This record gives sequence, C-alpha cells and structure tokens, in this order.
Amino acid sequence: MKEFFAFQWHITDYCDQRCKHCYIFNNEHVTDLKTVSYEDAEKIFLNCLDMCNVINRNPFFFLTGGDPLLHPDFFKIIDLFKKNHIKFGILGNPFHLDQDLCNGLHEAGCIAYQLSLDGLEKTHDYFRMPGSYQNTLESIKYLKNSGIKVNIMSTVSKINMNEIPELIDVAVANNVDTFSFARYCPEEFDEESHITPLEYKEFLSKCWDKFNEYKDSETNFNLKDHLWTLFLYEKGLFKIPKDLDDDVIYDGCNCGNSHITILPNGDVCACRRMESCIGNIFDENIVSLFTSRKMDEYRQYESFEKCSRCELLRFCRGCPAVSYGYTGNMYSPDPQCWKIIE
Repeated sequence: MKEFFAFQWHITDYCDQRCKHCYIFNNEHVTDLKTVSYEDAEKIFLNCLDMCNVINRNPFFFLTGGDPLLHPDFFKIIDLFKKNHIKFGILGNPFHLDQDLCNGLHEAGCIAYQLSLDGLEKTHDYFRMPGSYQNTLESIKYLKNSGIKVNIMSTVSKINMNEIPELIDVAVANNVDTFSFARYCPEEFDEESHITPLEYKEFLSKCWDKFNEYKDSETNFNLKDHLWTLFLYEKGLFKIPKDLDDDVIYDGCNCGNSHITILPNGDVCACRRMESCIGNIFDENIVSLFTSRKMDEYRQYESFEKCSRCELLRFCRGCPAVSYGYTGNMYSPDPQCWKIIE
C-alpha cells in the first residue's frame, strides 16, 4: 500500500463560533472571510489528485474551515470524493450535526470527524461558546451511530492543562475513537497561556499515566505532540534504531514532508498554524509548489538552533509552529522542550 499524503483543505472561513484561540478570528474586526467556489474547488481537488499520481502517494483530505458544513456547496464538494472513490475526514464543529446528516457524510466517504474539547464544560464553553460542550458530547453519538470514527482534539495551554487528564476520562466514557492534543500557538509570548518546560513534562507524565490506565479501552491515544518522543526517550520506551540513513528524517513535524494546507483563496501553506505561504494553487500546480525552493525553507533541518545538536533531530524537533508563535522564528528552540543541550 502506498503511503498517504494529507491535504488540510480549508474550503471556507465562515464559522458560527468565535473561539478564543482561533487563528482566523484572532482579530475581532476580521471581515474578509473567504469561501472557495465549487468550480475552483473542483480544480483544486483534481490538482491534488494529479500531484499524488506524480509522487506515488494515496491522497487523504481533511476538509475544514471555518466550519466546512457552512460552505454553500458542501454536498457538491463531498460528491467529488464519492465519485472518485476518495475517503476523507472533517475537522469541524458539532452544531449542525444530526443523525441524518452523519449518515449522509458516511455514505459520501467520510471516515473520521474531528471535534474539539478544550477542557471540562465551563472551561470549554469559555473558549468556544455556551452549550458547545454538551452539543459536542451529543454529536459524538450521531457520528458513531453512522459508522464515522470520532477524534477528539484539545488545544492545551496553561489555562486548561490541569483539566486534560479528567477530559481523557470523558473521552473514554464516550467511546471516542482517538484522543489527542496540541499546544496553543500564541502570536507572541503570553504569560497567561505559557507553560514552562518542566510544567509541560509533568503534564505529559500525568497524561501518560491516564493513557496506560485506559490501554484496554476502545480509545486510541494519538501522541500528536512531538515532545512525546523526548518523553518516551527519557523513559527508555523509545530507542533510536541502529543503521539509519543519516540523510533521512524519520519522524517529527510533517511540515514539508507529507502534509500541506490549502486555504479558500488558493494559498498553499506548509503549516496552517504559522505564517508559511509558499504560493497559490491557481498560479502554479501544487506539485511544483511542494517541490519548490520556497517549500525547501521548511526542510532545512540543520537550521534548528537547538534540535540540530540533539540526537533526536530526525525524530522530534518539537513544534516549529509553537516556536514561531513565540519568536517569529520556526527554528528557535521549542519553548516547552526541557532537554538540556550542552
């Protein structure tokens, strides 16, 4: 089976939430919201399929936004996937889901739907909007009844980190298929949300204990944050394999590797969580953009100021987007990495 190439495709900016950590609505005066037309969406879709034929990968699409369900031609777009026998996932909100809609999504080829829980009810509704927590739990039932896998994703900061272990209990109790979290990317250093390196290490330890407690449950725990590699390395649970090619990157951030983001206006980004536009899909085909010099800027692994001196360079590298958020430099040291490099 060929390896996958993932497209995170933002088909619209429109959303009926105003989450406090959203990168689209981080400016309360945002008015320039974009939605890709169906005609352009079809061109983008076929362009992505052509790219995967060239690089010999299987395409996988994550439709998102904004809220992709709010796109006026959403059902025409997902019909493209059905006609081409392409499975896809959705990163979306719970508010417009019901049993009939979830059944239709599954019929069209949706195999996974990612919902967010950013803490227990009071905290989550603070980040999102009143009623969002309960609505999310209700939507989990609709999705699972339809045969769609449910992924719960949390955005972690100092504000909610102490609630995440108990949130793991909630995910397991609701038979979620996958639970994961990623760190909040601030626009600059933010004392309120900042987690110190040792605090983050302790947080990972508490989550690891929970994951082991539920190792026989139906829930899979995706170690999405690459600092998990450092955590497991120090516990002796990850070992650097012998006889590896020194020129190969084996794991860590997929920026510039097997993932790309497409915005509603056609801009192509190496990563949506930081400023990383490499061009526009309507000006140049996507395989040319992916193999361009501009994209190569995100493959300069020797440029990582701290990681390049670490034995885990080819497996970890922390989160470049978080580093960028703190300093404006993706190669600066990960602000939550606790490893001391001599």
